Amino acid sequence: MITPIEIKENEQIRTYIERADDTLKALGFTEHSFAHVTRVAHFAEKILAELGYDKRTQELAWIAGYMHDIGNVINRIDHAQSGAVMAFRILDKLGMPADEIATVCSAIGNHDEGTAFPVNPVAAALILADKTDVRRSRVRPKDLHTFDIHDRVNYAVEKASTMLDMDQRAVVLNLQLDTAISPMMDYFEIFLDRMTLCRKAADKLGLGFHLVVNGQSVL
Repeated sequence: MITPIEIKENEQIRTYIERADDTLKALGFTEHSFAHVTRVAHFAEKILAELGYDKRTQELAWIAGYMHDIGNVINRIDHAQSGAVMAFRILDKLGMPADEIATVCSAIGNHDEGTAFPVNPVAAALILADKTDVRRSRVRPKDLHTFDIHDRVNYAVEKASTMLDMDQRAVVLNLQLDTAISPMMDYFEIFLDRMTLCRKAADKLGLGFHLVVNGQSVL
């Protein structure tokens, strides 16, 4: 059985994560390295754990979350699909069973909002974990005068928390946004498609999805 520890310690996977982030850095994108993928892996696993999914499904969510962005080493365009193909090759060589590979690759191939759909619980958990990772520390340049709209929106987030509220049966993304850096409309211009996808993913898991910005429920 291929475990999350084996995936995390695999030098090939680590190299692809590092080089994929180098590619995105060259293109001017926010941080997509180990901080991002580790955060996504743990939250995807946590969502399924709290919903009562079996341990192996939780582990597959962790693996999908950790590997989900390796396709960026090839190109940002269609990185979800190229990442799924790369993951298939790696996991197959490691000896993972076909049904588990299918679950992980389906999730990776369906995480980008341009083509994504929560095709299974692992995919749904991955989408929610990935799209709610909004934080100031992901912005690379520190000079506000060089920011594009993506930088401004992420840098404007002073505080962010994502939780699974079992009382409400909902995933709640709570943001404290400095509107002097980024107006609310800029946030929605960048993130509306992602938040809509989060709602679909939450629905797949029998949950609601709520976005709270500066204390106000906006979705």
